[in-house]
Amino acid sequence: MKILVTGAAGFIGAFTAKQLIAMGHEIVGIDNLNDYYDVALKHGRLAWLDKLDGFTFVEMDVADTTAMNALFKQHKFDRVIHLAAQAGVRYSLQNPQAYIQSNLVGFGNVLECCRHNQVEHLVYASSSSVYGMNSKMPYATSDRVDHPVSLYAASKKSNELMAHSYSHLYDLPTTGLRFFTVYGPWGRPDMAYFSFTQKITRGETIDIYNHGKMRRDFTYVDDIVSGVVKVMDCIPQRNANWNTIDGNPSQSSAPYKIYNIGNHDPVELGEFVSTLEEVIGIEASKNYMEMQPGDVLATFADVEDLARDVGFAPSTSLKTGLSRFYEWYKDFYHV
Repeated sequence: MKILVTGAAGFIGAFTAKQLIAMGHEIVGIDNLNDYYDVALKHGRLAWLDKLDGFTFVEMDVADTTAMNALFKQHKFDRVIHLAAQAGVRYSLQNPQAYIQSNLVGFGNVLECCRHNQVEHLVYASSSSVYGMNSKMPYATSDRVDHPVSLYAASKKSNELMAHSYSHLYDLPTTGLRFFTVYGPWGRPDMAYFSFTQKITRGETIDIYNHGKMRRDFTYVDDIVSGVVKVMDCIPQRNANWNTIDGNPSQSSAPYKIYNIGNHDPVELGEFVSTLEEVIGIEASKNYMEMQPGDVLATFADVEDLARDVGFAPSTSLKTGLSRFYEWYKDFYHV
């Protein structure tokens, strides 16, 4: 098939594109290559994608309506995997306009282009952040998600609502994936494991929020990509038996689905730091701090429906995943 991967120079996007190419698909990847974090990482990911037959890259912003319309008319995509977004919870407190443009305007363009160009299935990135103030654990897709604690989370919840309207009105099959703390080689420098590694190897002090008493469902990138690729071929169908009174909100009478995609094994931040120290072989200097605005105490993914529907089964332990990340980090930064 011919598949569009938006955010192809991003962390999850690059690994997803690589896996799809290995499966024999023709991939067009787009990215705006913004400088939210080190652009050298994005160019590095593109460098190994460019070596692969079946990959075409176009520098483009999903918020550029004219360019998006032209791209879809030119290529006639069978499927779309939409991973482009302005990421980061904390940055949304400083630069909300970036989230409105990329995550709302950009996603609206993706929906319109899929609608008018007979795309068979749109798979898009949502986030565990949508669970916001929810306290019930593990987070389940049957839970309501009405109290986000950051604009980033609100933008991802908005994406799910926008997708449902297009599934309902235009029979566009859409599947949203709520990602849970993805990590691994070529990851994002604004993520804790990456910045901790930088500071530990430089002998700098790391800031540990909420005194290390937060828990995250860390999920290795290969496990995530396996799930994304499997979901792409699990196209939602209309379900006349579903109703709004007792129906699961992750489903619909429309061809619409939401899944959690995570490790189903949350780790306390203190244990995470200890594992990273073991992998690096250096004990970190630690500065314990209060919780930051926009953060949540814990994330914990209930992935039972994803396991049932597509056989999702994450298998990478935290120590194995961090070891692979650190080997890449040493090579890339010549540590």
